Amino acid sequence: MTDLQIGYAAMLEQFAPSEAVALSAYAEEHGFSGVMAADHFQPWVPQQGQSSFVWSVLAAIAERTTGDLGPGVTAPTFRWHPAMVAQASATLAAMYPGRHWLGLGSGEALNEHIVGQYWPEAPERINRMFEAIEIISKLFTASLAGKDVKHSGQFYKLESTRLWTMPEVAPEILVATAGPVTSKRAGRHADGLITVGAPLEKISMLFGKFDDGARDAGKDPSTMPKVLQLHMSWAETDEEAMKNALLEWPNGGMKFPKGDIRSPFEFEQIAKLVRPEDFEGRMVISADPDEHRKYIQKFVDLGFDRIYLHNVGRNQRQWIDVFGAQVLPKLVR
Repeated sequence: MTDLQIGYAAMLEQFAPSEAVALSAYAEEHGFSGVMAADHFQPWVPQQGQSSFVWSVLAAIAERTTGDLGPGVTAPTFRWHPAMVAQASATLAAMYPGRHWLGLGSGEALNEHIVGQYWPEAPERINRMFEAIEIISKLFTASLAGKDVKHSGQFYKLESTRLWTMPEVAPEILVATAGPVTSKRAGRHADGLITVGAPLEKISMLFGKFDDGARDAGKDPSTMPKVLQLHMSWAETDEEAMKNALLEWPNGGMKFPKGDIRSPFEFEQIAKLVRPEDFEGRMVISADPDEHRKYIQKFVDLGFDRIYLHNVGRNQRQWIDVFGAQVLPKLVR
């Protein structure tokens, strides 16, 4: 993709499903290009208060909008068998041709432990994810060819079957990556990458590893989408913006891996330790739209194709109004 697209991150941890749908439609009316929706079984902290079923909400969003949409991200590994994720994605893509992409990640205990399986360490979680991607890709390819497929691997089995409902073109598979090994494997096995805001040097390194993996697989990395989710806090005053960050998104100030924490109530206890300075370098918290614009522009310059913005406060419509008028039109490729 060559044109820059700035989309809206619909945080299903914070907003009831009907409100998330309405906000997504409102964002598109004000210049946002598409929607990334979170797949959570629980919110990060109880204050956020929601956690609706992402596939239902995505379908409703698709009915109210015309842009791209996908889960950012779903884990095809614990709550789900990969075949079910493939079916959900193929159905959405068949209903809304050319609009749906499939964002995949290795999962967090917060959402995945609820089915009572053993929760492994990160290397196994990543291996599970890539085996799941293999199954989903096999199902997409075989089903488009009108053939059955089966799989027997280290973590999953799939008896001979196919997806009977398919779009004309399979959804692109985007993999969430935050480390060099995962990025290189994503380049080999996926269609694109998703990551979150991080120091530019780190993201440049991830891009390089992803491109290496893509070339290893005979693909042209310049044609493969690079997608970013960016958290921020904007409000009418700096003080209100900081208050929103501390209240609604304290997880943004937690400087440690969060994949092993199981309960929103545990995060709530940790959140009591988060201080304003903990957000520095991790999230822009400001009442100045131009400060946010400059920060977003750095990621545009780095080479991202699509960026989905999440304002952490409840002031969504006000933020959409301001950014639609003052920020989005000034971002340049």
